[in-house]
Amino acid sequence: MGGAAVSTLDTVGAVLFIGWTVAMWLAVVVLAYANRGPVRPWLYKTAVGLIGLGVVGQLGHFQEHVSQAGYWVANPYSPAWMTPWAVSLSRGMGQIDSSKPALGMEILHLTGNFIFLAGLVGIVLITKRAVGHLKSRKWAKMGVWMQTIHGIEHVVLTASVALGASRAIGLSTWFGAIEPGPALVTYRVWWHFVANLIGTGILAVSLYHLWKEKRAVKNGYDAEVQKEEKPEEESAGIRSRDLFPVSEEDVVRSPALTNRS
Repeated sequence: MGGAAVSTLDTVGAVLFIGWTVAMWLAVVVLAYANRGPVRPWLYKTAVGLIGLGVVGQLGHFQEHVSQAGYWVANPYSPAWMTPWAVSLSRGMGQIDSSKPALGMEILHLTGNFIFLAGLVGIVLITKRAVGHLKSRKWAKMGVWMQTIHGIEHVVLTASVALGASRAIGLSTWFGAIEPGPALVTYRVWWHFVANLIGTGILAVSLYHLWKEKRAVKNGYDAEVQKEEKPEEESAGIRSRDLFPVSEEDVVRSPALTNRS
């Protein structure tokens, strides 16, 4: 970031990126609450949208770590590198406290990880109504647990910088014990690369099974709709019989009328 002036584009990008994260977690809360009750027409489509945004976010997030690892391979003794768009977002986010140069970068990675986590939670939510054991749900739950742990790591890293630590404190910095320099850069770059590689792999497997099991997932929502409609039809039938009751006299007369004909 190098102390460059913050542009309007930096600010707008940061606001939109943070807004993206907040919107996804609001969707998670709404879906989790709504899934406790009867099915609603928008539940399935909203969950699909949540998953899609999570996938898009993780593709951007993972390519950042791939780029950092690739740059390290070519320049193992240089400072950590970030793509131009990541530098721009970091500058925008760093305005929260400009006295802490690393804060914007920590917030960027924090939000990126929580976008990814929301997408994984979306898979767990969309498969909740499906009948039977789904591999997509199993893999997504595994990803949620792993990404939650990774997310906590980024919360700690961000909080330590925000609270005034001279360097980020977390497992990926060996709790601040590694001095700034090539050793710290190497350890942190590859720690996060491997963590994201595993997480992205789990997401890919979960999506693969979700595609294969999409009929069962969709049927779970359709079955709930049919359950809701059936009691209404039955109650409508009961009401029609109440409105037009069959008397005992009609029952007795029917055979007689039949014989006369």
